Amino acid sequence: MSLDSEIIIVSGLPRSGTSLMMQMLHVGGVEVVTDHVRTADVDNPRGYFEFERAKQIEHDTSWLPSTRGKAFKMVSQLLYHLPPREPYRIIFMQRDLDEILISQEKMLQRREIAAAPREKIKEAFTLHLERLFEWLHDQRNISVLTVNYNELLDNSRQYAETISEFLGNIPVVPAMVQAIDPNLYRNRRTTPQSQNTSS
Repeated sequence: MSLDSEIIIVSGLPRSGTSLMMQMLHVGGVEVVTDHVRTADVDNPRGYFEFERAKQIEHDTSWLPSTRGKAFKMVSQLLYHLPPREPYRIIFMQRDLDEILISQEKMLQRREIAAAPREKIKEAFTLHLERLFEWLHDQRNISVLTVNYNELLDNSRQYAETISEFLGNIPVVPAMVQAIDPNLYRNRRTTPQSQNTSS
């Protein structure tokens, strides 16, 4: 099957690195679908690459055919609503859950929104991911490549090559690597060997 007939989706939990992956695909030559409604800010200086219609997929899928051969971003909780009539290639971003929660808490704090207890959210996210990957495994119309955000920053060339191969060698690897800015990796999980910087 030609990649032009398949839909590329960048997915994952919020704050897992999906915006970075969209940037990598964009500079690598993949046409991305975004409406620029949500603009860049301190939490995502290079933009969110979101597409508002994707958030309404449970009620409206009429726009999906127009995204064949292109890439858009979709939070993992919405993947269940993808209609089985289309073939998909999903790049699924994974990240240390503590880092995700730290990043979310800081973003909510800047917006003066109270965050739910961290352990409660972590438990819910863990269960969600377990069930989601069981479901994805059974979907014959979906191919999935998992990308670890933490490892991507340390092995950017290797991951870029893997992603390019997964997408039929469309993205240009050197351009994808150049899109990665380690300085934007600010919300690191504190370990005895490392100091906490910011996400």
